[in-house]
Amino acid sequence: MKIGVLDILVDSPRTWINFAYRGVLKKQYAGIVPQAVSVWCRQLGHEVAYATYYGQHEPERLLPDDLDFVFLSTYTQSSAMAYALAKLYRREGTLTVIGGPHARSFPADCLRFFDWVVLECDKTLIDDLLRGAFDRNSIVTSGRPLRDIPSVEERMPEIATSSFSKGRPVWSSMVPLLSSVGCPYACDFCVDWNNDYALLPLDRLEADLNFMSSRWPRVMVAYHDPNFGAKFDQVLSVMERVPQPTRNPYVMESSLSILKGPRLRRLKDTRCVYVAPGVESWQEYSEKVGVGKSAGRDRLERLVDRFEELRDHVVGLQANFIFGTDVDRGDEPVELTQEFMRRLPFVWPTINIPTPFGGTPLYDRCLAEGRILESMPFSFYYTPYLVTTLKNYHPIEYYEKLADMYSLMTSGTMIGNRLLTDAPPALRMLHVLRSFAMKKFLAAFRRTRKMLRTDLGFRAFHEGRSPALPDYYHRVYESKLGKYAALLSRAERTPVLETS
Repeated sequence: MKIGVLDILVDSPRTWINFAYRGVLKKQYAGIVPQAVSVWCRQLGHEVAYATYYGQHEPERLLPDDLDFVFLSTYTQSSAMAYALAKLYRREGTLTVIGGPHARSFPADCLRFFDWVVLECDKTLIDDLLRGAFDRNSIVTSGRPLRDIPSVEERMPEIATSSFSKGRPVWSSMVPLLSSVGCPYACDFCVDWNNDYALLPLDRLEADLNFMSSRWPRVMVAYHDPNFGAKFDQVLSVMERVPQPTRNPYVMESSLSILKGPRLRRLKDTRCVYVAPGVESWQEYSEKVGVGKSAGRDRLERLVDRFEELRDHVVGLQANFIFGTDVDRGDEPVELTQEFMRRLPFVWPTINIPTPFGGTPLYDRCLAEGRILESMPFSFYYTPYLVTTLKNYHPIEYYEKLADMYSLMTSGTMIGNRLLTDAPPALRMLHVLRSFAMKKFLAAFRRTRKMLRTDLGFRAFHEGRSPALPDYYHRVYESKLGKYAALLSRAERTPVLETS
């Protein structure tokens, strides 16, 4: 059969403003499982076309015509584009399958537009699906956690398509790898909160690293582990067996509780160049932060020490925060985050709005308490949009505080401080460019705050008093999708929310 696999990385067609960012960096976010699906279909004897959509042109043109099956993978933010494409393919008689993060979070909503929704996936399930073992209009799963992923060598056609330019790596290329799946922690907002941590076969990891180091020793490796290094010693021992001169630089996301003591030196020796630990909150999630039971200012002081120590071994650092959790209240979270930024200009801060993805305790709690804005389309489930009513902040106050934090993040003073750090020039310039890019969020926060103050219907919606989706969100939705917006009626934009 003729099969297409499309990994959707963005929610809108290309604009000249974001062309450089998407073409250089966003395309490197390609997922491993869509690549695995492509490999499995090829191994099963089918004719396969694989592509990633990062806004370059009409996404349906990325795959050939007359497909028998098309597999789409997407995040919730880009779900509207996936739904529109599914409608186009079904008109042509192509059978449609959706997988990926959005399908796992909101399968019932996906089923309105796709023939099959896949939760857990492996080669056996793909074979069964293509052989017609499942009824159409159904949610299917292997029921088995993913443990066997095609090697880098087997994924080379897909990697060349997603990460390289004209079949060769460029300075921005990243090759995605997995050393583990699941997470040992149970953060209530995380989609991996109940996915048991499991280390993948270390012999496969070693083979992949040897292949990379012999073929492209300077190409960056991006570990897609939900929590890299939970089995730190085992994983780093494999990496250390690769000869020092040809070890590939790598980036990863981990917990601060793992990154301490003599392990830091091993990160440097194995060429770790960027780490993005989750700080999350000034009150909660103490176990993964690794600063004991500290909270508030005491936690700030401990975190400053930890990041300064980490800086001696890893040149690129990021700290991930969530503002607006049920324990956040008053000015303290804002003041502590601002002080963190001032004292650690070499750490890039990401400040996220809590988003209730399906299947998480946060989603279940907000749904049970009637705090989810139920008519808000799923394509707004990301910063800068608020899709719940918060426990301790009125929407106006909340957006004022977000604007205060982003004003500092993008200020001339902070940009100057980032330029004065001793980080490599390329990293300093990246931080400066990100500072300017974040100004669009600052503008969005201020715009939302103004509408909350002046538009009574808009404020009633965000206070949870009115179910009517404001026209503003319909206009944004249609602007992002462009010509594809016409494929989705206003009624179809209202999501199906289901209990876990």
